[in-house]
Amino acid sequence: MLLASAALLLSLASSVLGHGYVQQQTVGGVVYTGYLPYQDPYMNPAPARIIRKIPGNGPVTDLSLIDVQCNGWSEGGVVGSSPAPLVATAAPGSTVTFNWTTWPDSHVGPIITYMAKAPSDITKWSPGTSSVWFKVAHAGKSSSGVWAAQTLINNKGIYSFTIPSGLAPGQYLIRHEIIALHSAYTYPGAQVYPSCSQIQVTGSGTRSPTSFVSFPGAYTASTPGIVYDVYTNTGTYPIPGPAVWS
Repeated sequence: MLLASAALLLSLASSVLGHGYVQQQTVGGVVYTGYLPYQDPYMNPAPARIIRKIPGNGPVTDLSLIDVQCNGWSEGGVVGSSPAPLVATAAPGSTVTFNWTTWPDSHVGPIITYMAKAPSDITKWSPGTSSVWFKVAHAGKSSSGVWAAQTLINNKGIYSFTIPSGLAPGQYLIRHEIIALHSAYTYPGAQVYPSCSQIQVTGSGTRSPTSFVSFPGAYTASTPGIVYDVYTNTGTYPIPGPAVWS
C-alpha cells in the first residue's frame, strides 16, 4: 500500500511538472501572482487575481470547445472564462511580462498573444463566442530553427510583449498562450495552453483594430500550423491565427 501511494504521488508530481501555466505577471511595473490552480481553490478567503481561473496545468486539444479561450474554470466546471476580481493598469507602449512555470523541453511551439476590449465592467464580462480578439504579438520558429517555447526556457520562463502604442483606453482581456506541437502531427494533437488576464489601458489613444477573431473559431484542424509534424518539417512554421495588429 505504501509503495502504491508513493507511486501515485510520483505520478501526480510528474503530471504537474509535465505542463505549465502563467504563475506571475508584471503589468505597469506591478508584479501580480497568477492564478495558482493547485493552491488558490483551497484558500479561504480565495486570493484576488488579475488572471482568470484555470482548472490545472493541462492543455486544451479540442479547438471547438469554449475552453480554448482562456482554459477557464467556474463552479460548474471548465466553461471558458470566469471573470477575475482584480484589474491591472498599464499605458499603451508599456511592457507586459509573463512568468511561466517550468516548461518542458519537449513541448516546442509558438507563443501568441491577443487582446479583447470589454464593452463594460471586465470583472463581470466574458467574451463568449463573439469575434472580439485581435493579435498583438506572436513568435514561432526562428530562421535558425529555435522555437519560441525554447527561447522561453532559455529566459527562465519569462516572455514579454508590448501593448500597442496609441491603443484606445479601456478595459481589456489579454489572452496569452503557448501551443505545444510535440504531438501535432495529427488532429487533435496540438496542445493549447491559454491564460487570460484583465487590464485597464490608460491614456488618450485613439487607435483600435477593425478585424477580429473568436475563440473558439480562430483555430480549426485545417488552420496552418495546428497540424504540424515538428520531427519532419524543417522549414518555416506558419503561426496560427491572423496577422499581428500594429
